[in-house]
Amino acid sequence: MVIAGCGFLGEAAAGFFYRDGREVLALCATPESAVRLVSRPFKVLAADITGALSGISDRWIAPDILIHCASSGRGGGGAYRAIYRDGLVNLIAFFQPKRVLFTGSTSVYGQTDGSRVDEVSPTRPVRETGAILLEAEKIALQSGGIVARLAGIYGPGRSVLLRKFLEGAATLEAGGARWINQIHRDDAARALVRLADRCAAPGIYNVCDNTPSTQRDVYSWIAAALEKPLPPEGPPDFNGKRGYTNKRVCNAKLRTTGWQPDFPSFADAIPGLLDQPFR
Repeated sequence: MVIAGCGFLGEAAAGFFYRDGREVLALCATPESAVRLVSRPFKVLAADITGALSGISDRWIAPDILIHCASSGRGGGGAYRAIYRDGLVNLIAFFQPKRVLFTGSTSVYGQTDGSRVDEVSPTRPVRETGAILLEAEKIALQSGGIVARLAGIYGPGRSVLLRKFLEGAATLEAGGARWINQIHRDDAARALVRLADRCAAPGIYNVCDNTPSTQRDVYSWIAAALEKPLPPEGPPDFNGKRGYTNKRVCNAKLRTTGWQPDFPSFADAIPGLLDQPFR
């Protein structure tokens, strides 16, 4: 199998696949990233998925599955087109995989009314980047593949909401009633393992925990764990990476595959997060 993108999620997924008995090739964006992962038990190569792929043995052509797990960082429309849409086309043309799994985002749901959304709910992304993700999804689905729409990922050493709380930058936006959808990195990686199985039907799957929570819920859990007061109230933040939405994402379809999160809610993960070095 080939995993294009071996960052926060991709590295964890590659490790789970390897321990599951898979032969894994992980592609990193830069030689520096590849060097950082040189001690990993799976094969790692530096490759620009937006350009001419070279230096890759023919033995990796036509893998059982190709997972596009690359990230554009905080890039705008140009970066999203290059990495997600055009990068996926490039990877499929080069590797000719038997199956494709594209990791997208629940940001393609633009609902702002707090409604429950599932895989058949309307997708009206609030930003150009979300529209580009939908273009990439279409490419994966037309190949008979799978799309994993990921909620906000947190995990060891990483959580936007926890970092803001610790830095004193957190606010309860408009009282904190907006719904937040998240997934622990390791639960997301295990979801990719489950969806890569031949038994998983092609299509779209939401990858989030079992407990959509309001911003006030999340900060209340953190405050209780740290024995600190809640953050002050403030205005809504319309400049987040995913845009400003307010919806409750449902993972029922993913759970029909047999997947269950080890961290059903963000509250379950807080003790472990606080035990990790934070960046």
